[in-house]
Amino acid sequence: MKIKITADSTCDLSRELIEENNIEILPLYVVKDGVSYRDGVEITPQDIFDFVAQGNDPCKTAAASEADYIDCFSRFSSQYDAVIHINISAEFSSCHQNACLAARQFPNVYPVDSRNLSTGSGQVVMEAVRLADMGLSAEDIVHRLQELAGRVEASFVIDSLEYLRKGGRCSALAALGANLLNLKPCIEVVDGKMKVGKKYRGSFEKCLLSYVKERLDGRTDLVKERIFVTHTPCDAKAVEAVKKSVKQYGGFRQVIETQAGCTISSHCGPNTLGVLFIRK
Repeated sequence: MKIKITADSTCDLSRELIEENNIEILPLYVVKDGVSYRDGVEITPQDIFDFVAQGNDPCKTAAASEADYIDCFSRFSSQYDAVIHINISAEFSSCHQNACLAARQFPNVYPVDSRNLSTGSGQVVMEAVRLADMGLSAEDIVHRLQELAGRVEASFVIDSLEYLRKGGRCSALAALGANLLNLKPCIEVVDGKMKVGKKYRGSFEKCLLSYVKERLDGRTDLVKERIFVTHTPCDAKAVEAVKKSVKQYGGFRQVIETQAGCTISSHCGPNTLGVLFIRK
């Protein structure tokens, strides 16, 4: 079958991976100072950081509309035997709901809830590409992706809670306490939802290396095809140290570094880094 893979902009895949695999990206929206911008098209993470640095609250994010999905699907449904679209978790956004509503108008469009975000969703997108290249039917690919979604591990360590505090996602007292104790919380995606995991203590680079070791060392249940190291702006030395640690503990065939897009950037701010991979 000739299958087109499409995905929400929240999958945070690099431009190179998107172009190499002919993936169509549908942008969500970022609301800055009351104006909506298309994620990655009309606004970048750096625009968000500059806006907050001027004393403003972090930007908000908004789902792609049903009309956006209809427009996207209509461009490909007649050209391909099937269109498979990977959404950010339905627990985080109404994107999947809107995509499903739009898909009712097309007999060959299949929205898939990745149950994840950032390159956690990106892992599902890359598997969709691989399965389509193998020649599987759309129905078989969707079934495999739905099973895969529960085996993607996504988490991030955040250097500062300031963006979460400004965005109303944690209290000023919690942020102050984390700063005083030099704590760096780990945010995990579990069953499609975000939760706070372990809180690391010390310098950001030290915390990142402890986090990577705990995530990967001694694991026998890792799919070794690829791991994403995805981050907002971080010290280059810290990122390289993380990649070296990933190679030491994980044994992955591909260690792919990507920049986090506007969604992660809006909620977590700079100095946020995660490793995202698949379990057996």
